[in-house]
Amino acid sequence: MIRIEIRRDAEGRIRGFTVAGHAGYDEAGKDIVCAAVSAVTIGTVNAAEALLGADLRPETRDGYLRAEVPGGLGGETESRLQLLLESMTVMLDGIASSYGEHVALKETKVRSEN
Repeated sequence: MIRIEIRRDAEGRIRGFTVAGHAGYDEAGKDIVCAAVSAVTIGTVNAAEALLGADLRPETRDGYLRAEVPGGLGGETESRLQLLLESMTVMLDGIASSYGEHVALKETKVRSEN
């Protein structure tokens, strides 16, 4: 199962996310659920870098991705990054709704950086 954690601060802003595991929907190379989750999450990390210059400091290995929103981005960049991350969350929620036996999505609260 793929487990996705979206971390939000007290104001509801996404501060980071973690994706861990494999869907087990089909064999490796044919697993459309793993491919969908990977495309959405890695695509979001890449878009943040390419479009906004925001380095989410991704940590990756087989079946694992962790990304963190850096502090001090500034108003417009932070707002645009939050829109990208909220879009990612909507897409992941849709995948989890359709393939709930293979994908679990949860949100947790974290402390804001001051």
